[in-house]
Amino acid sequence: VQLQASGGGSVQAGGSLRLSCAASGRTFSRGGMAWFRQAPGKEREFVAAIRWGDTNAYYGDSVKGRFTISRDNAKNTVNLQMNSLKPEDTALYYCAGAINRPISSALRERASYKSWGQGTQVTVSS
Repeated sequence: VQLQASGGGSVQAGGSLRLSCAASGRTFSRGGMAWFRQAPGKEREFVAAIRWGDTNAYYGDSVKGRFTISRDNAKNTVNLQMNSLKPEDTALYYCAGAINRPISSALRERASYKSWGQGTQVTVSS
């Protein structure tokens, strides 16, 4: 299974970026997909997740109301629309996939996702 993330770049504060993650080799359509991010010197943190059979999407507190996660099962992709970007959003963003549907209490846990992409850099300047 390979996950390929794209769409990162540099933007000024208040701007927008759209990240995409394409999965090949296996489908996560009955599992879950998520985005995490890691800034230099910090732990990798949960950003957003979406899972099969669930109409809800889940977000980290710091991005709620600004970021939107969506998936296209037919294309086996997951997207992250990021609006109102802030300098503190600067990080390497990783997409992750779970073959089995994560339980609610584990959606935000890195261990729930066994497949990871290579990361795409997002830099927000003030």
